Amino acid sequence: MRRLLLTICMLVACAVCIVADDAPLRLAVAGITHAHLGEVVRRLDRGDFQVVGVAEPCDEYRARNQLTGRIDANLFYADLGQMLDETKPEVVVAYGSIYDHLAIVEACAPRGVHVMVEKPLAVDVKAAKRIEQLAKKYGIMVLTNYETTWYSTNQHARRLIEEGRIGDILRINIYDGHEGPKEIGCAPMFLEWLTDPVLNGGGAVIDFGCYGANLATWLLHGQTPTSVYAVLKHHKPDVYPRVDDDATIVVEYPGCTVQIMASWCWPKGRKDMYVYGSRVFSNSRRHAWKHGWKAGTAVSSTLLASTPPTTTPSVSCVLPSVVRLPSLPSTSVRWRTT
Repeated sequence: MRRLLLTICMLVACAVCIVADDAPLRLAVAGITHAHLGEVVRRLDRGDFQVVGVAEPCDEYRARNQLTGRIDANLFYADLGQMLDETKPEVVVAYGSIYDHLAIVEACAPRGVHVMVEKPLAVDVKAAKRIEQLAKKYGIMVLTNYETTWYSTNQHARRLIEEGRIGDILRINIYDGHEGPKEIGCAPMFLEWLTDPVLNGGGAVIDFGCYGANLATWLLHGQTPTSVYAVLKHHKPDVYPRVDDDATIVVEYPGCTVQIMASWCWPKGRKDMYVYGSRVFSNSRRHAWKHGWKAGTAVSSTLLASTPPTTTPSVSCVLPSVVRLPSLPSTSVRWRTT
């Protein structure tokens, strides 16, 4: 009889665990000024996560933002700590300034709450190291969302490199930029910190330069550069008086040169990457992919017969699975600065 009762109890416990894993992810939002908050808003009805709380200290922004009218008004808080204690989220997604990332992790880590921040991780190395220490100490995950990581074309380029089809990587040129955040109509609540040297850590070099640094680190398996050289320009001081609006970063690796171009000054937005290998040239754009040639001879169509997937995942698609992993990696934070 005791064995039967024990067996029943174990089965009930397992069933509870299964239901818990299948339940929507309890997600909270810290800060609502970042335009990328739309990533969450567009997927509210998907069903695999539930917004349980929103923390925003500014009364004006808290009263009117992308989530207003989409979730219960009682879920908005002025204080992050109070929101965390009352709503008990599994993960917090940060959509405020880059400077705020450290304070958010400092609040979440002791409570055992995972954190996802928008790119880049931190405004400087000191803040990044502190975030790393907190993540390791409290055993949480801190993830950084780089939009270009989710492009199916970049994922495809990575697979070609891993399969040896491109050959030895000799050069990578990465372009990320647009006309400028003010020119494309970013909201004032976003612009006020995006163009602040303290709250954002810089201008175009931070906003767009981080994409190239992330992609290069990923494609080159975390190699340490032998040198980094950067030139920052100020083409539009009347529009962006306090931060750079154009950056060129040259990163040297053993056997490979990476050139990262980031700008708020281009006549048209672009986010693309060119990988020059000893065998093949690859051009990865957001919605298109092309391959090139070797020594003027066309590459056989069978060499690069595979094509990138037509759909691109996003961080909100994988977040529920990631934060519910049965065990965390030994290093929860991976970061690289330019």
